[in-house]
Amino acid sequence: MAELLRTRALSAFYGDFQALFGIDFFIEEAQTVAIIGANGAGKSTFLKCLTGLLPCPKEAITWDGRAVGGNPAHRLVAEGIAMVPEGRRLFASLSVEENLVIGAHTRRHGPFTLERVYALFPALRERRRLAATALSGGQQQMVAIGRALMANPRLLICDELSLGLAPLVIAEIYEALAKITSEGMTSILVEQDVAAARAHSQRLYCFQEGRVALTGSSSETTMEQISLAYFGV
Repeated sequence: MAELLRTRALSAFYGDFQALFGIDFFIEEAQTVAIIGANGAGKSTFLKCLTGLLPCPKEAITWDGRAVGGNPAHRLVAEGIAMVPEGRRLFASLSVEENLVIGAHTRRHGPFTLERVYALFPALRERRRLAATALSGGQQQMVAIGRALMANPRLLICDELSLGLAPLVIAEIYEALAKITSEGMTSILVEQDVAAARAHSQRLYCFQEGRVALTGSSSETTMEQISLAYFGV
């Protein structure tokens, strides 16, 4: 498989505070890579760098072989990078369908349309005229995923999909994600639930205090190895 995205010695700062220390990471096309780690490990900062929300050196991130570090978010979305943010961040004043349509503003060509999103999440079709924030937490998460898919991305970044949701809803969302990735979507999955991260990815990275503490095959890396890396002991 061809390499889609790579970071080389990626460091990031909030003013004088250094949050990331030389992160080396890569993902190939049609692959799902999980990122795990405790709160404050640097996962969200890493995603901000990938999506243009935090400045970083141009050569620290390559996309499809081109240096894109520090590019603004709107340019990276146009390139094919879309994120499902932690907390969903839906537009409260807009309906479900209006939130979904916003995701298509870049007019990238691809398989995802309103009909395709509604086929993936039938509950949204029934509620398409309701305010997005009037839905349950799980349905709001479906809207957030659908909005990202409407951009027809080459890379789908999912930040904490299962956070605060009931187990049955989490299972439904991951079933939909499995359908998406089975068709060749490349995805980065940031998850607090280590079992879910391992089950739905081919490779994983464990961050600890802004550094990569462990990386390897999701199926072959043991829970003992993960625990040592996760807690830094």
